[in-house]
Parts: sequence; C-alpha cells; structure tokens
Amino acid sequence: MGLVVAGVSLLLATCFDFRTSVWGTFKNPETETMLKRFIAAKTSQANAATNNLPSEFQTMLKYAQRGNWLAMSNAMQELQGRIGYRSSLVYGMPHWHGLRGAVEDFISDTAAKTGGHWEPEPPPRLDETPGQALEEIRGALEAFVLGDEQYTTAYGREIIASIPRGGVFLGDPNSGKNIVPAMCRSQANGDPFFTLAQNELAKYGYRQYLHEMYGKAIYIVTDHDVEKCHADIMAEIMRRPSGTKITAYPYMDLNGMLLKVMFEKNPEREFFINEGFPVDWTYPQLEPHGLIFKLNRQAAPVLADEIVHRDHEYWTKLIQPMVGDWLQDNTSIAEIAAFAEKTYGLRNFNGFKGDPRYIQNAYTQRMYSRSRAAIAGLYQWRAEHASATAVKERLLREADFAFRQAWALAPDSLETVYRHVNFLLSQSRVQESVAVAELAASIATQRGAPQENYVEMVKQLKAYVPPR
Repeated sequence: MGLVVAGVSLLLATCFDFRTSVWGTFKNPETETMLKRFIAAKTSQANAATNNLPSEFQTMLKYAQRGNWLAMSNAMQELQGRIGYRSSLVYGMPHWHGLRGAVEDFISDTAAKTGGHWEPEPPPRLDETPGQALEEIRGALEAFVLGDEQYTTAYGREIIASIPRGGVFLGDPNSGKNIVPAMCRSQANGDPFFTLAQNELAKYGYRQYLHEMYGKAIYIVTDHDVEKCHADIMAEIMRRPSGTKITAYPYMDLNGMLLKVMFEKNPEREFFINEGFPVDWTYPQLEPHGLIFKLNRQAAPVLADEIVHRDHEYWTKLIQPMVGDWLQDNTSIAEIAAFAEKTYGLRNFNGFKGDPRYIQNAYTQRMYSRSRAAIAGLYQWRAEHASATAVKERLLREADFAFRQAWALAPDSLETVYRHVNFLLSQSRVQESVAVAELAASIATQRGAPQENYVEMVKQLKAYVPPR
C-alpha cells in the first residue's frame, strides 16, 4: 500500500514543470535578490520550528528556491484540498477531486471489502510555523509575479517608508499582505517594524507562529484572550432580543476584539492598518496615512481639515501616473464609466495619459483600489456620525471623491464596487449605483473573469426601492 501512495506522490510531482522559473524575469535585479533573501529566511524559520519538516513542505520550499511559483502554488492548493478532504471525513462527507485522493479512496475501499482497514497518512498542518512560512513565501512571489513589478515594489516601499521603527503593521490578506514582510529588512526580527495579518489573530496556529517570532518583543494575544473575547461575544448575542436571527458566528468581530487587546497591551507601540475588513471600534481613532491608516491612541471627535486635505492631495497625485490627470472633484460617474469602458474594457489607449501597464494588470489595480476604498469608507463612517451639517457635507464630498477614485483604479474590483454601491444607495443615488454595477459586469466579461456577482447585483439594484 505504501508503495502505491508513494507512486501517486511521485506522479503528482512530475505533473509540475520544474523548468518554469521566475528568476531572471524581473526587470530590477534587486527584486530577485530581495525575494531570494526572504525565501531563505522563511526556509530557516520553517526548519527551526521542527526536526522533521514534512516532505510536502520540503518540496514546496524547493519550488520556491528555484523560483517555480506556479508549481509551489499548485502544490499548496493540492495540500489544502487534502486537508479539506480529511476534515470532511469527520462529518461523513468524503469528497475528493484529485488523483491522489481518488487512489487513496480506492485503496481504503478495497481494504474494507476484504475485511481489512487502511487509512492514508494525515496531511501536514498548514496553520503552524512551517505552513505559515510557506504561505508567506507563496504570497510574496504571487504579488511580484501576478502584480506589476514596478507597482508592487512602489506599494511596499511607500508603506515601509511611512511606518516608524518599532511600529506594528497589520496587513490586509486581500491586498498584497506579504509584500511588506518580504521587503522589510528582517520580518522575523521585526526590523524595521512588526508585521501581522489583521484577520488571523483568532487562529491558534497563527498565534503560535507570532509568539515564536515576536513573543519576546511585543505582546501577542493568548488563548486566554481568545476565550475571554469569545465569551464576551456570546454574552452580547444572548442579550439580543428573542427571535433575532443569527446567521453565522461573528468571526471578524472576534478578530477585531483581539486587535483591541493587542493594541491596549502594547501602549508604547504605534499601530498601522491596511484594512482588510472594517473594525467598528477603530474608526474614531483612525486617520488616513498614505496608502494605509494610522490607529491613534485617542479618539478624535472630527478629522482635522489638514488631514483630509493632505489625503486628498496625496491620492490625487498618486493615481495620475496610473490613470491620467482627468479625474477631478466634479468628474461624474458617467464620465468615469466611459473612461473605464474605453481603457479597461476595449484597451483603447488613444489620448490616454496614464500607464497602459497599470490598466493591463488586474492584481495591481485591486491592490491600490482596495486601499483607497477603505479610506473612502472611513470618510463615510465619519459623515454618518458627524453632528454638524457642514462637517457631514464636507466628509460626504470627500467620501464620494475617494470612492470614485477607487472605482476608476479598478472598475471591476468586487470589494470596491460593493462599498461604492452601498455608499451611493445611502445617498439615494440608485441609478448611479446601477451604472457602477453594470460597468463592473461589462469589464469582468471582457476580461474573461466571473461576472455572476455583478449580474445579480444589477438585478437587485434595479428592483431596489429607496426608503422614504
């Protein structure tokens, strides 16, 4: 039996092209040097965490060292499938669509029919230090392979330059979270600052990883913190009126509460966030900080005009080389839609003063767009909680402009479109929200990307009746 499974592993390995390497393809040789240094550091970290690194991990690390990002990514996906398959067996729902799983199922069934018993060796865990190291390597390679090298580098450098030494940075898992760790002088040593994933704090394996890496330098949330935050969430749920429908456990609320624990337990550290999901308690303390947010120690009753003006000028200047200088405060939704259809959709660059490379790279577009949409969301929240009419109107104008910028940066980014549409609906601008969703569906179709979410969104928006 063991020989058969070993043969399956060998067959799966040979399906990958060992010759495909990204080394030598980057325009800037410093990019390759940086990535190789990061891979070497994470490899050492993975090996130091265990005396018996699983063979699957060793194979993926070899792929990474050779620059074979696609082979590594495929191997990671295959392992995640095996882990999911093993988990499904617990619930009596085996399902496997991979070759290895099919063979393992056949062997197990055959053994059972002959009165024997056989189970495949459990797959290695991805949520402990070696697995976390592999995921960060994969994510860093992905950002530079799928994203435009120049823009990915600029994104990372801009964030690193904005954070003081010894700070704490929480990255967005959907917006190049591994760019900054890869580009830091030493992520494992917190040099020049400490990097964490915003939405992973509730996971036991990730917390252990952080404790091993940073536990002697900063406070990392503990199992006790998780238990207490969980108890607080459940107590709040129990206080809700009877009959209140609870669709799912508020996992993101748990991560948000754990972030607060870390923030309060590290009072001497400055915190910065690349928002992956909104955390309500942070909003009174957030301020735009370039591409990201700074999380202040004290809540501010209003955002100072200086902060808003600086952010407005920063983003206006930042995006001009990408999409051109045509986007102004009074540029309409219709004008942005016409621009997007021409450039992103038809790839017609006649008269275009931006960068065609930006227009042609969806990964890069989503990265910048998510950052701008997050800041627009802060302005919207501030406007909704402002008491003075003049302040509310000023922040609504700023939110409107920032959302239009985010949409122009990536007209079919699901996160940006969703937030933009909801903002427009809050202002009873239903027809404009329909236009945003329809354009997203059109661009996605022309890219050959899934558009079902947008089609359904358009359908619901057209049936929407604004409250009176």
